[in-house]
Amino acid sequence: MNTPLDTDQPNPTTTPAPAVHDDIFTRIGSSVLSSRRIHALKSGDLFGVFDQTGDIFWGQDIADGLYYRDTRYLSGLIFRLGGQRPVLLSSVVRENNIMLSVNLTNETIVLNDGTSLDHDLLHVLRSRFLWNGRCFERIEIRNFDVKRHEISCDLRFFADFADLFEARGMKRARHGVCAEPKVEGDTVTLSCRGLDDRVRTTRIVFCPQPTTLRGDHAAFEFPIDPGQKVLLHIEVQCDPEPQTQSEPPNRAFLSSAVAARRSLRTMSARATAIATSNEVFNEAIRRCICDIYMLVTQKKTGLYPYAGIPWYSTVFGRDGLITALQTLWLDPLIARGVLLYLAANQADREDPQADAEPGKILHEVRLGEMAELGEVPFRRYYGSVDSTPLFVMLAGAYLERTGDVGTLSHLWPHVARAIDWIERFGDRDGDGFVEYGRRNKDGLTNQGWKDSHDSIFHADGTLAEGPIALCEVQAYVYAARRAAAQIGRRLGQTAYAAHQDERADALRVSFNLKFWNDDIDTYVIALDGRKQQCAVRSSNAGHVLLTDMVPAERARRLVRTLMNRRSFSGWGIRTIPEGEARYNPMAYHNGSVWPHDNALIAMGLARHGFREEASRVFEGLIDAALYSDLRRLPELFCGFTRSRSEGPVRYPVACSPQAWAAAALPAALQAVLGLRYDPGQVAVEFTRPTLPESLRELTLFNLAVGGEALTARIVRAGDEVAINVVERSRSILLRITN
Repeated sequence: MNTPLDTDQPNPTTTPAPAVHDDIFTRIGSSVLSSRRIHALKSGDLFGVFDQTGDIFWGQDIADGLYYRDTRYLSGLIFRLGGQRPVLLSSVVRENNIMLSVNLTNETIVLNDGTSLDHDLLHVLRSRFLWNGRCFERIEIRNFDVKRHEISCDLRFFADFADLFEARGMKRARHGVCAEPKVEGDTVTLSCRGLDDRVRTTRIVFCPQPTTLRGDHAAFEFPIDPGQKVLLHIEVQCDPEPQTQSEPPNRAFLSSAVAARRSLRTMSARATAIATSNEVFNEAIRRCICDIYMLVTQKKTGLYPYAGIPWYSTVFGRDGLITALQTLWLDPLIARGVLLYLAANQADREDPQADAEPGKILHEVRLGEMAELGEVPFRRYYGSVDSTPLFVMLAGAYLERTGDVGTLSHLWPHVARAIDWIERFGDRDGDGFVEYGRRNKDGLTNQGWKDSHDSIFHADGTLAEGPIALCEVQAYVYAARRAAAQIGRRLGQTAYAAHQDERADALRVSFNLKFWNDDIDTYVIALDGRKQQCAVRSSNAGHVLLTDMVPAERARRLVRTLMNRRSFSGWGIRTIPEGEARYNPMAYHNGSVWPHDNALIAMGLARHGFREEASRVFEGLIDAALYSDLRRLPELFCGFTRSRSEGPVRYPVACSPQAWAAAALPAALQAVLGLRYDPGQVAVEFTRPTLPESLRELTLFNLAVGGEALTARIVRAGDEVAINVVERSRSILLRITN
């Protein structure tokens, strides 16, 4: 395997056991998980998961913590006012995803002088954000009483330096050793030396200096007059440079907040902006865009969208590729960054431990000590069957969107190696289909996007035995061969292009012979290791519509199957429809609804002319977002049938935010508008555009191609849609086709 282009990966390390603390850090059992609300923030390789009060709880199956490069650098943080936990008034992550704001007030408390302070007389505002490997917090306490009071408050904190996989529940026999906390003036330094002799450090700086400061506790005492407020600042630094002299936390809070907002604005300014007549939808689409750019991380190769918070805030090949495909119309630089990163980390040798073979594209990168020491196989892991064809598929789509021949010339050797992997390693038995089977016994059993152990099965519920050929993977391979032919022709590789077209034609014929099943009116989910059909209806078949593999009559039958009431819940198309052997609306992959899955299907429906059905899928996703916390579509939700005046049933441990879920609404919008770009003619084209009933008017700002841009206003009148150019640069064209 190649050395990754990013050379800033950490060395191996291990995790110390958490110290024993008082009851404030008592473990919270998993039974409360489904009722907890948490807030997530992310900046680069740092992310935080916080209780709605702003605290960090420690407990089994609790995700709370401040994580940096797959290690938990802060695992407990509890704020007390007058010795009591304050009462929550409200908490929200602001729309731009920069700041967590928490409003609290006091219970009735006994003050240091023995007097009593009635409840609801103190207001506490906690404001927190992440930037440059640091967590900044400002605590503002305001006195609404008519008297002056002597107030006390304190923060309890600790760091267990647990590897992310350990935080998820994995057990380890050995850990590193935590040093005694070091207290100096206004600063506490916590550190751990791992089994690999690497030291990880958390530095906590307070302003003003606490009245009392210990290795796990900071206490403040101060007078506060009527109507006055007191400000406390806390800065948590992850692996700070030892000699770095930073500005005080109160100044750093303001300057870093400005820098974080400016960075987000700069990064997202390139993207097409969307405004509609539906203000609630506007909230949802703005959250989508902000989530996408929060999850995007700047790598040396460009932008890369990390998969999701809390457990997948890292590079995933499949997730990055699909997110880039969904956002290609909005911001092609995301696709460019994904392609360049994955090309730089393409496998160049066989490594069974990593499920790697020459030409294969990454599945996952992990930076924590368990991955570095081989305790989990995911340091650079290649156990996905679809990342490689999706890589070539995205490369072709990027060229079609941008006309960027220069980047594709650089990528061409990687495209050719990916196609070579498909032929040499992907097709294990030479039948023309790509199959998977893990080579590492600790790797993933199922290596498509539905990677649960029970997600691929036969009609009677029996689990399929491998090597397994998934239906959607064959569609991706077909699209990859067409894309390789397209790129090859642009680069003068005409013989290679002709060969890829021939192989794609042959795959189309064999796929329709082997995967179609008349009895269930759809393509089967997979062929097992004996080439027997897993005759199960699934959303996987909808991905085939992303290509032209499907004959017209079969497309109609497939769409009818996808959209019937057993499959379409009212919120979206279920992963597995009602009536199949393993259908369970609460299962991760066997009956739930995934927004990204539905967005890809909507793109396929529109491609084949099923605009009404694409609009139904889009409308379901819109409605689901409107019922979701922060108007944010989660990774998935349960597949129960839609009930009047009720939102979708929440899946309790879904990632939120998640990149390809955030990209689902923009992708579905592009699909119903029939929007594409022609860089050769410097044109924006709409084919048979439609809008759902909830969107009467829509304006798209900065539709950019070929260095030029236009703004278009789209208005629905009955079943018709009119498009007007609001603003344009001098030679860009707008085309509307039927």
